[in-house]
Amino acid sequence: MTPTKRKIIIAITGASGSIYAKILLDFLSNRQDIEVGVVMSDNAKTVWNHELDNTDFNNYSFPFYDKNDFNAPFASGSAKYDTMIIIPCSMGTMGRIANGISNDLTTRAADVILKERRKLILVARETPYNLIHINNMKTITEAGGIICPATPSFYSKPTTIEGVAKTVVDRVIDLMGLENESYRWGY
Repeated sequence: MTPTKRKIIIAITGASGSIYAKILLDFLSNRQDIEVGVVMSDNAKTVWNHELDNTDFNNYSFPFYDKNDFNAPFASGSAKYDTMIIIPCSMGTMGRIANGISNDLTTRAADVILKERRKLILVARETPYNLIHINNMKTITEAGGIICPATPSFYSKPTTIEGVAKTVVDRVIDLMGLENESYRWGY
């Protein structure tokens, strides 16, 4: 019997931090044991192009779904996607998820993941937080989601922007439950 592949949804919003999504997609593109579906907002494409000076998101072999494609497999719990990462996650997207507003594929998929009691990881990209942001984070956490702010660490002494961003993505990979060779404190 062929082992079942893990099924993961990556959603990319228009918040600043396209580098985080790129590093995660690069990591996942080398994995044969994972099935990935991607949804990317129009603003995310614009921000990626502005921040990274390219449209390399077009070069990944993963299926990309339109932000309004409610026929995407992960728009239903029956497709059994087990993990969803929204990276970077805008506060607007977080607010809609916290309040049960499923007005696009990203928020619908997040709603599905939460209702099925699967793993939802939101890489929040905003600073500072206002009370509305904090309350939305609390609501999502109480519903079973994980808020992973895009806050880099410096233990590994990163020397490039990519290295700094990778410290955040390494935490996301750990939260996903995937093996990853990265800096470990105390080793």
